[in-house]
Amino acid sequence: MTPTAHDRLTVCRERPRASLLRIGLLCMAAATLCLTSCSGTRRIAHIDFRELAHAGRVLGMDIAYKDNHRLYVEAAKWIGTPYRYGGNTKSGVDCSGLTTQIYRTCYHVGLPRQSQAQYDQCDRRVRKRRLKEGDLVFFNQGRKRRLRRRVGHVGIYLKDGKFLHASSSRGVMVSRLDDPYWDKRWLKGGRYKKWEAKP
Repeated sequence: MTPTAHDRLTVCRERPRASLLRIGLLCMAAATLCLTSCSGTRRIAHIDFRELAHAGRVLGMDIAYKDNHRLYVEAAKWIGTPYRYGGNTKSGVDCSGLTTQIYRTCYHVGLPRQSQAQYDQCDRRVRKRRLKEGDLVFFNQGRKRRLRRRVGHVGIYLKDGKFLHASSSRGVMVSRLDDPYWDKRWLKGGRYKKWEAKP
């Protein structure tokens, strides 16, 4: 059937509308892509890659984009600090002094000064396999039954089974949870709800 003049006119009128609709959709997609990439660029621009690379070398681990960069950079600054009972500065620090200082700097959370109090006041106890970056990790005082539930040492979990702590013999260092020494002294992980919203 041959289209009439009226049909041809109708088709001509509808085609521009369809074209305009497609152009509009393409423009919206392009604008969304631009905003996404620009915001990503702004986030990346705030990352000091040289500082992160240095922290990764000091800590002996790869630091990913999604990790809490402030935590790793701050942790690296404490590596090698000598152990001093009751200390809380880079001239000397003990285990609970280290966790107190890092939580104050990275999460703006004031922890109790003693490791047992830090354990007692945690909002949640965490099993080893469910640890998250920034959780506290607690170790008991010994193998005797009366000492198994008492906190003797505390550190901060980083990732990949590694944690930061102030060793009485070697100062501030990174150790592995599966190290036989720490594995047999493992007590529990602890999480404070306050720090979760402030990475």
